[in-house]
Amino acid sequence: QEHAYPADELMPLTCRGRVRGQEPSRGDVDDALGKFSLTLIDTLDTLVVLNKTKEFEEAVKKVIKDVNLDNDIVVSVFETNIRVLGGLLGGHSVAIMLKEKGEYMQWYNGELLHMAKELGYKLLPAFNTTSGLPYPRVNLKFGVRHPEARTGTETDTCTACAGTLILEFAALSRFTGTSIFEEYARKALDFIWEKRQRSSNLVGVTINIHTGDWVRKDSGVGAGIDSYYEYLLKAYVLLGDDSFLERFNTHYDAIMRYISQPPLLLDVHIHKPMLNARTWMDSLLAFFPGLQVLKGDIRPAIETHEMLYQVIKKHNFLPEAFTTDFRVHWAQHPLRPEFAESTYFLYKATGDPYYLEVGKTLIENLNKYARVPCGFAAMKDVRTGSHEDRMDSFFLAEMFKYLYLLFADKEDMIFDIEDYIFTTEAHLLPLWLSTTNQTISKKNTTTEYTELDDSNFDWTCPNTQILFPNDPMFAQSIREPLKNVVDKSCPRGISRAEESLGSGPKPPLRARDFMASNPEHLEILKKMGVSLIHLKDGRVQLVQHAVQAASSLDAEDGLRFMQEMIELSSQQQKEQQLPPRAVQIVSHPFFGRVVLTAGPAQFGMDLSKHKAGTRGFVATIKPYNGCSEITNPEAVKEKIALMQRGQCMFAEKARNIQKAGAIGGIVIDDNEGSSSDTAPLFQMAGDGKNTDDITIPMLFLFNKEGNIILDAIREYEAVEVLLSDKAKDRATIFKGKMIPNYIIDSNLEMENMDQKLSENDSHKQNAEEATSASQDVGAVSEEPEEGESSDVTDPDSLSPANADSDSISISNQDSYVPGTDEAGAPEPACTRGDNQPQEQKTEAESNSKVNWDNKVQPMESILADWNEDIEAFEMMEKDEL
Repeated sequence: QEHAYPADELMPLTCRGRVRGQEPSRGDVDDALGKFSLTLIDTLDTLVVLNKTKEFEEAVKKVIKDVNLDNDIVVSVFETNIRVLGGLLGGHSVAIMLKEKGEYMQWYNGELLHMAKELGYKLLPAFNTTSGLPYPRVNLKFGVRHPEARTGTETDTCTACAGTLILEFAALSRFTGTSIFEEYARKALDFIWEKRQRSSNLVGVTINIHTGDWVRKDSGVGAGIDSYYEYLLKAYVLLGDDSFLERFNTHYDAIMRYISQPPLLLDVHIHKPMLNARTWMDSLLAFFPGLQVLKGDIRPAIETHEMLYQVIKKHNFLPEAFTTDFRVHWAQHPLRPEFAESTYFLYKATGDPYYLEVGKTLIENLNKYARVPCGFAAMKDVRTGSHEDRMDSFFLAEMFKYLYLLFADKEDMIFDIEDYIFTTEAHLLPLWLSTTNQTISKKNTTTEYTELDDSNFDWTCPNTQILFPNDPMFAQSIREPLKNVVDKSCPRGISRAEESLGSGPKPPLRARDFMASNPEHLEILKKMGVSLIHLKDGRVQLVQHAVQAASSLDAEDGLRFMQEMIELSSQQQKEQQLPPRAVQIVSHPFFGRVVLTAGPAQFGMDLSKHKAGTRGFVATIKPYNGCSEITNPEAVKEKIALMQRGQCMFAEKARNIQKAGAIGGIVIDDNEGSSSDTAPLFQMAGDGKNTDDITIPMLFLFNKEGNIILDAIREYEAVEVLLSDKAKDRATIFKGKMIPNYIIDSNLEMENMDQKLSENDSHKQNAEEATSASQDVGAVSEEPEEGESSDVTDPDSLSPANADSDSISISNQDSYVPGTDEAGAPEPACTRGDNQPQEQKTEAESNSKVNWDNKVQPMESILADWNEDIEAFEMMEKDEL
């Protein structure tokens, strides 16, 4: 409220609201934002769970008074349903509960439900398809396919997007007596069920909303499908319709037969379910152990949860994706709540205090690594500890709720949580809806259910009192074999390139021998149907057209050559990559809480070999571009020099500041608005000469991250930073000095958790320190001229050996074969070899008038709420928080 209202989300690093259209577009992620105070609505019922009833009453009044649902803006049907419609319904559910109790909300007359119904009608145009599957997006004001709607041309949607509607839509119908919402949601579910792959009983990730054809035919329990399965089981619980349970059981049998490979859950092909579709898992599957608890299948839930916990102990947070041998695949972590959700349900089912220890670890890591001046910041890279200026609404809607409930006793709650079911966004819907306004027939719309011999169905009826014998030692016996599963899974040595090049027929020209300037090589390529295209940016693109080959045998040679080139380019890319680095602001009043993602240099001090890093106060050099002798050496000596990108080589800048006595350097991008949030990092290359004379560390910051340091200098003249390979623990930085450590909520103080853990005779589980690993970065050897974009033209393209230093991208006639900057499955090493996927650049939102004021506050105002804590901790040197 202080920094972001009425914006949809808080930006916790810059302490302002995220207003769509006023910040660089993040692509599909921004489809959740509709200028309807998203975080406020998403958090309504969380306030009641936390016993903040006065705050809830004030928040409801704000929603009723200020929120407009008739904005000319395109939003995700899925996200708007689970977050906004679900938030309004959850708020209404607890509002009428409080009103019945007689103390609060006596004035309430269903206003949130009226808003929910209005929003429901605004979502209905998306269902105007022959299949009944909704379009993925809808314009809140103009609907779909309207001349001004700017949407309605999509042909595909994800299975979860179309299959995660029934709880909210049915609840809206039951609350209002208007059956159309439940009818539309049921029709979408019926269509997905009919289109399942009949032999495997699995569904794909993406489906054509008009034809029902599967577009992506891989199947798992993570992103794209996850909540479809969740809503089948929960629809049975909430609505009492046996057909939903039968469908879930059929799917669940297929999941346990093909996808579950304990403790892993691996995607497979729906037509060939014995064949794995990928070698990595995404973090959204962390919800599945909780769903298994609801079903009553506890053993695999314990196994998968423990495997995920071991990954968290290694990296402090669950990476967005990790490989089957537990290396980081995608390094981001947007503070997702799914693992906390499963932890809560496992504790409810088993009563095992071990899960309280797990919850304590989650809270400690949030406070230690994610807490920033204005909230909690998403992790840009779990390996370096760098932050992203992002705090999604689900963090408050779900994470706070599940962690509080994990530690809360029954007497801490002002209502019985067992009377409600959680939606996928953790909103509360009352179970009594099953007997209210039953306008839909429970007739089974499908008849083809498989006869299943599955003992798991013995515990289908969800009941937290009988799911599991209250014997913690049994759960421990399941977890014990998995304790070291992550650390013992280092990958084997042979690479895919070695496998590819080591056997089989060889083309007449090997990729490793190819030279783009050799006429004989070009003639061989032509014979194999491979043509060369010289791009404007200096790269060379290889394209194969088999029909242009001299013969079918030559076409096969061309295909093998292209495969070799892809493997060779990928291998060379990984060999030359450097991992991302961290710039950590350690001076008052930041104290290490702000961590910025920095690009490395191919010259100077290797921070990975100097674990202590380089620490010093920053100073701006003159001239600011650093391209000539420094004229203020007295200000730079023994400092970390700040300079602007452009007008000369990076190495030249480094030599100039080193000569002036600087102990390190930070190059700040001159392209206004550039950010590591929206652009891939790149590494600063040398100048083609010997750079052994450069001994100081050099790092690169995009414009947005650099401005955070420059703003701090304007507010606090003395700003000290730490340049390192990854963020350091604040206790390490300050060597035992007292540091203010904020906690999530007064009800979740560590003292209270320790007391509860003590009562259960638990032992503290210490999270292991995350290992540092590399992120996809590309080299830029020369500075662009002023006015040029700072975006790396081809950040990850590399030159194969003897290719005249021309970068090469590759494609063939059937499909685009990704080059090294679009590799689908990076294969990093155990520690610092991990790769991070390229961040896709997206076009900015179409210009639209925004009437909201985007609050930008000075640093002093932003940090005002820290002052009391700062003064207190400065007087306490030995006390513990």
